[in-house]
Formats: sequence, structure tokens, C-alpha cells
Amino acid sequence: MSQNSLTISDRIQNHLDDLTRAERQLAHSILENYPASGLGPLSALAKDAKVSVPTVARMVQKLGFNGYLDFQTELREELKAKVQDPIAKHDTWAEAAPTEHVLNSFTDAVIHNIRQSLAHIDPVAFDQACALIADKQHSLCITGGRLTQTLAEYFFSHLQVVRPKVTHIQSSSSAWPHYLLDMKKDDVLVIFDMRRYENNSFKLAQMAHEKGAKVILITDQWRSPIHQIADFSFSCRIVVPSAWDSAVTPLLLLETMISTVQNLTWGETKGRIKALEDMFDQTKQFRKFT
Repeated sequence: MSQNSLTISDRIQNHLDDLTRAERQLAHSILENYPASGLGPLSALAKDAKVSVPTVARMVQKLGFNGYLDFQTELREELKAKVQDPIAKHDTWAEAAPTEHVLNSFTDAVIHNIRQSLAHIDPVAFDQACALIADKQHSLCITGGRLTQTLAEYFFSHLQVVRPKVTHIQSSSSAWPHYLLDMKKDDVLVIFDMRRYENNSFKLAQMAHEKGAKVILITDQWRSPIHQIADFSFSCRIVVPSAWDSAVTPLLLLETMISTVQNLTWGETKGRIKALEDMFDQTKQFRKFT
């Protein structure tokens, strides 16, 4: 794996165990408002993180950069990547189109995304998030944005079978305030927000957070601004040779979550599935081959 294929966030996560206390403090400060946090002068970054200027210089070198200017150049490239529209993304890939068939190049990109994403997901945090989603003592709300709404609907369709009190919140700002009326402390909001990050999604997450809800964010490798208030944030790599981003890695994460929550609640879930299948039989919704 080449160093250039990693985001600076990836590099920081890979080196956390090798950093000194001051460098780790700096790393967390960078990640808090990533990638914009490193775009100012070196002295400003050191001041914001409450560390010395030499600490910044040392950590930048540990991350594999020749100096702070090199570090900033990479950050600016990442910032450009965050805001690319579909046409710009297509042009980026077209300039370096691979010679092999697209089936191979696309699959290679997806496999790379999966490996990199899984390498940076904390299993403990994953288990804790799934436990929150499984806790039927609290209501569960699920929402997405313009394109990620499809992922939200998929997650909702399964979770409403697995456990009670699950709501799919429509992303329109004229609709979601109604759902916030009944949201209580320690209810759970699962929200999908990937580039280009949506103002409606941030406002919804912020208002839910202010009501005491637990926020679980599914985002991309650059991380939605919602990560600043999320209780759990899971980053999925989404870049492929296409004008659109890939949903394969987020979908893998979702299906793993569904399986985990199902196992945690199986005693009740089994009965819910049986009751649902009985209803399907009565409505004759599905063909039976007997």
C-alpha cells in the first residue's frame, strides 16, 4: 500500500501509537476540524492544539512529509476532493484511465476501500454502537441525505423487523422537525452524511444532539462536520473510477451492523420475523412454490 493512497487522517490513525503525548494532543486537534485545521500557519496550528511549534514539525515528519508546506499541500488536495461534483470526479479518473478492463479496475478500487475502511474502524466502538441500536428501551431514528437516503431506507427496512420503535426520518427540512418533537434523551439517531455534506443533515443532527439523543454517524474518509457532535463516527472510503462515489463499503458496514444487532436481539427478533412471515402468508404477497 503506497503512502500516497492514504489520507492524512489515515496516516494519523496509523501512527497514533508511535506519537508522544504532545503529538497525540496535536493529532486529536487536527482531526477535530479535519482537514481545515491544518490550512493556516504552523504557529496557529500549534497554538490551537496548545503544543509547541517544534512538536508540529516533528509530527509532520513522522507522518511522512518533508515539511509543513508539504503537509498543507496534501491537505488542500484532500479539501478539493471533498467538494468535487460528479463531472469533476469523472474528469479526474479520465485523465489517468487504466488500461485494464473497468470491471477489474473498479473492483480493485472497491476492495481497497473496504480494506482501508475496516483497518480504521474500532471494534470496541462498533460493538458499543450496535448495542445502542439494539437497545429497544430507546427509540431509534434513521435518516440520510439526497443520495444516502437509499442507504438509510435499506437500514430501516431491516431494523424495523429486528426491533420495535424504529422510525425513518425523511431528509426534507419541512418534514424532519416533526420527528424531533418526540425525540427524548438517549434515543438513538443513525445518520448518513457523505460528500457533498448537507446543511439539513447537520442541523438535524445538531438539534437531536441538543435534545440528548445519541448520534451515530456513517460518513466518508474525509468525515462530515457532524462527526464533531457524534457519539460514534464510522468512516468509509468511497472513491472509485466513476463520476459517483461508491456505496459498497457503507453497505458492507450496514449489513454487518444488521447482523450484529439481530444476534443481540434474536430472542425477540425471531418472534417478530415469524409474525411478519405469517402476515405475508395471509396477504399472499410472495409466490409459494410447493
